[in-house]
Amino acid sequence: MTSGRVDIAAKPPGIEGAGFFATSLEKVVGLARKNSIWPLPFATSCCGIEFMATMGAHYDLARFGSERLSFSPRQADLLMVMGTIAKKMGPVLRQVYEQMAEPRWVLSVGACASSGGIFDTYSVLQGIDRIIPVDVYVPGCPPRPEQIIDGILKIQHLVETESLRRRDSEEYKTMLNAYGIE
Repeated sequence: MTSGRVDIAAKPPGIEGAGFFATSLEKVVGLARKNSIWPLPFATSCCGIEFMATMGAHYDLARFGSERLSFSPRQADLLMVMGTIAKKMGPVLRQVYEQMAEPRWVLSVGACASSGGIFDTYSVLQGIDRIIPVDVYVPGCPPRPEQIIDGILKIQHLVETESLRRRDSEEYKTMLNAYGIE
Protein backbone atom coordinates (compact mmCIF):
# COMPACT_ATOMS: atom_id res chain seq x y z
CA MET A 1 0.00 0.00 0.00
CA THR A 2 1.46 3.32 -1.03
CA SER A 3 0.24 6.77 -0.07
CA GLY A 4 -3.09 5.56 1.34
CA ARG A 5 -4.18 3.93 -1.94
CA VAL A 6 -5.69 0.43 -1.76
CA ASP A 7 -5.08 -1.92 -4.68
CA ILE A 8 -8.07 -4.11 -5.52
CA ALA A 9 -7.37 -7.73 -6.45
CA ALA A 10 -8.37 -8.92 -9.91
CA LYS A 11 -11.70 -10.74 -10.15
CA PRO A 12 -11.75 -14.42 -11.13
CA PRO A 13 -13.10 -15.18 -14.59
CA GLY A 14 -16.89 -15.24 -14.67
CA ILE A 15 -19.97 -13.33 -15.74
CA GLU A 16 -20.59 -10.15 -13.83
CA GLY A 17 -22.96 -7.25 -13.79
CA ALA A 18 -24.51 -4.76 -11.44
CA GLY A 19 -25.13 -6.59 -8.18
CA PHE A 20 -24.17 -10.13 -9.29
CA PHE A 21 -21.23 -12.35 -10.14
CA ALA A 22 -21.60 -15.82 -11.66
CA THR A 23 -19.09 -18.60 -12.11
CA SER A 24 -19.23 -22.38 -12.42
CA LEU A 25 -20.09 -24.62 -9.46
CA GLU A 26 -16.89 -26.64 -10.01
CA LYS A 27 -14.72 -23.54 -9.57
CA VAL A 28 -16.49 -22.50 -6.36
CA VAL A 29 -16.36 -26.00 -4.85
CA GLY A 30 -12.72 -26.38 -5.90
CA LEU A 31 -11.81 -23.09 -4.25
CA ALA A 32 -13.64 -24.03 -1.05
CA ARG A 33 -12.04 -27.48 -0.89
CA LYS A 34 -8.58 -26.14 -1.70
CA ASN A 35 -8.56 -23.82 1.29
CA SER A 36 -10.08 -26.22 3.82
CA ILE A 37 -8.04 -29.41 3.63
CA TRP A 38 -8.01 -31.45 6.84
CA PRO A 39 -4.83 -33.55 6.87
CA LEU A 40 -4.42 -36.82 8.74
CA PRO A 41 -0.73 -37.30 9.57
CA PHE A 42 0.34 -40.96 9.51
CA ALA A 43 3.90 -40.44 10.73
CA THR A 44 6.18 -43.28 11.72
CA SER A 45 9.70 -41.86 11.77
CA CYS A 46 11.94 -38.88 10.95
CA CYS A 47 9.66 -37.45 8.23
CA GLY A 48 7.07 -36.93 10.95
CA ILE A 49 9.52 -34.70 12.84
CA GLU A 50 10.00 -32.56 9.73
CA PHE A 51 6.21 -32.34 9.38
CA MET A 52 5.99 -31.10 12.96
CA ALA A 53 8.26 -28.23 11.95
CA THR A 54 5.78 -27.21 9.24
CA MET A 55 3.15 -26.68 11.91
CA GLY A 56 5.42 -24.39 13.93
CA ALA A 57 5.56 -20.60 13.77
CA HIS A 58 8.48 -20.45 11.31
CA TYR A 59 6.72 -22.33 8.48
CA ASP A 60 3.08 -22.09 9.65
CA LEU A 61 1.14 -24.55 7.51
CA ALA A 62 -2.05 -22.87 8.76
CA ARG A 63 -1.50 -20.13 6.15
CA PHE A 64 -2.53 -22.66 3.50
CA GLY A 65 -5.82 -23.73 5.06
CA SER A 66 -4.48 -26.89 6.74
CA GLU A 67 -4.43 -25.68 10.32
CA ARG A 68 -6.74 -28.29 11.74
CA LEU A 69 -5.04 -31.66 11.87
CA SER A 70 -7.44 -34.55 12.07
CA PHE A 71 -6.53 -37.73 13.88
CA SER A 72 -9.73 -39.47 12.86
CA PRO A 73 -9.88 -40.83 9.31
CA ARG A 74 -13.60 -40.10 9.13
CA GLN A 75 -12.92 -36.38 9.56
CA ALA A 76 -9.93 -36.08 7.21
CA ASP A 77 -9.62 -35.72 3.47
CA LEU A 78 -5.82 -35.73 3.04
CA LEU A 79 -3.79 -38.71 4.22
CA MET A 80 -0.16 -37.73 4.75
CA VAL A 81 1.99 -40.87 5.01
CA MET A 82 5.41 -40.00 6.42
CA GLY A 83 8.19 -42.44 7.19
CA THR A 84 8.94 -46.13 6.97
CA ILE A 85 5.91 -48.38 6.58
CA ALA A 86 6.45 -51.98 7.64
CA LYS A 87 4.54 -54.65 5.75
CA LYS A 88 2.67 -55.47 8.96
CA MET A 89 1.41 -51.86 9.03
CA GLY A 90 0.14 -52.10 5.44
CA PRO A 91 -3.33 -53.42 6.36
CA VAL A 92 -3.72 -50.70 9.01
CA LEU A 93 -2.74 -47.99 6.52
CA ARG A 94 -5.18 -49.45 4.01
CA GLN A 95 -7.97 -49.49 6.61
CA VAL A 96 -7.28 -45.85 7.51
CA TYR A 97 -7.49 -44.93 3.81
CA GLU A 98 -10.75 -46.82 3.33
CA GLN A 99 -12.32 -45.16 6.39
CA MET A 100 -11.78 -41.70 4.90
CA ALA A 101 -14.78 -40.20 3.13
CA GLU A 102 -14.63 -39.25 -0.53
CA PRO A 103 -13.11 -37.13 -1.87
CA ARG A 104 -9.77 -38.11 -0.38
CA TRP A 105 -6.21 -37.47 -1.40
CA VAL A 106 -2.88 -39.05 -0.43
CA LEU A 107 0.50 -37.35 0.04
CA SER A 108 3.52 -39.67 0.27
CA VAL A 109 6.25 -37.86 2.21
CA GLY A 110 9.88 -38.97 2.10
CA ALA A 111 11.86 -41.72 0.46
CA CYS A 112 10.65 -44.46 2.80
CA ALA A 113 6.94 -43.92 2.18
CA SER A 114 7.50 -43.39 -1.53
CA SER A 115 9.88 -46.26 -2.32
CA GLY A 116 11.03 -47.98 0.87
CA GLY A 117 14.07 -45.70 1.10
CA ILE A 118 17.32 -47.33 2.15
CA PHE A 119 15.43 -50.20 3.76
CA ASP A 120 15.33 -52.76 0.96
CA THR A 121 14.39 -55.59 3.32
CA TYR A 122 11.71 -58.23 3.60
CA SER A 123 9.86 -56.31 6.33
CA VAL A 124 9.56 -52.85 4.73
CA LEU A 125 6.88 -51.97 2.21
CA GLN A 126 8.62 -50.69 -0.93
CA GLY A 127 6.27 -47.77 -1.49
CA ILE A 128 2.75 -47.17 -0.22
CA ASP A 129 1.49 -47.04 -3.79
CA ARG A 130 1.47 -50.84 -3.65
CA ILE A 131 -1.55 -50.76 -1.34
CA ILE A 132 -3.21 -47.33 -1.79
CA PRO A 133 -3.24 -44.79 -4.65
CA VAL A 134 -0.94 -41.78 -4.17
CA ASP A 135 -1.65 -38.32 -5.57
CA VAL A 136 1.60 -36.45 -4.77
CA TYR A 137 5.08 -37.65 -3.81
CA VAL A 138 7.45 -35.49 -1.73
CA PRO A 139 11.07 -36.61 -2.21
CA GLY A 140 13.80 -36.44 0.40
CA CYS A 141 15.28 -38.29 3.33
CA PRO A 142 13.85 -36.57 5.28
CA PRO A 143 12.34 -33.79 3.19
CA ARG A 144 12.70 -30.23 4.41
CA PRO A 145 9.56 -28.45 5.69
CA GLU A 146 9.61 -26.33 2.51
CA GLN A 147 9.28 -29.51 0.44
CA ILE A 148 6.33 -30.69 2.52
CA ILE A 149 4.65 -27.32 2.06
CA ASP A 150 5.31 -27.60 -1.69
CA GLY A 151 3.61 -31.02 -1.63
CA ILE A 152 0.60 -29.50 0.15
CA LEU A 153 0.45 -26.73 -2.48
CA LYS A 154 0.50 -29.37 -5.25
CA ILE A 155 -2.37 -31.19 -3.50
CA GLN A 156 -4.25 -27.88 -3.26
CA HIS A 157 -3.80 -27.30 -6.99
CA LEU A 158 -5.07 -30.82 -7.67
CA VAL A 159 -8.06 -30.27 -5.36
CA GLU A 160 -8.91 -26.92 -6.97
CA THR A 161 -8.72 -28.14 -10.56
CA GLU A 162 -10.27 -31.59 -10.07
CA SER A 163 -13.63 -32.11 -11.72
CA LEU A 164 -16.57 -32.80 -9.42
CA ARG A 165 -17.41 -35.80 -11.58
CA ARG A 166 -13.90 -37.32 -11.63
CA ARG A 167 -14.71 -39.60 -8.71
CA ASP A 168 -17.68 -41.00 -10.64
CA SER A 169 -15.68 -41.70 -13.80
CA GLU A 170 -14.93 -45.19 -15.05
CA GLU A 171 -11.18 -44.48 -15.01
CA TYR A 172 -11.29 -43.64 -11.30
CA LYS A 173 -13.35 -46.72 -10.49
CA THR A 174 -10.98 -48.89 -12.54
CA MET A 175 -7.99 -47.46 -10.66
CA LEU A 176 -9.61 -48.19 -7.28
CA ASN A 177 -10.50 -51.72 -8.43
CA ALA A 178 -6.83 -52.26 -9.34
CA TYR A 179 -6.09 -51.67 -5.64
CA GLY A 180 -8.99 -53.90 -4.59
CA ILE A 181 -10.97 -50.94 -3.22
CA GLU A 182 -14.66 -50.71 -3.96
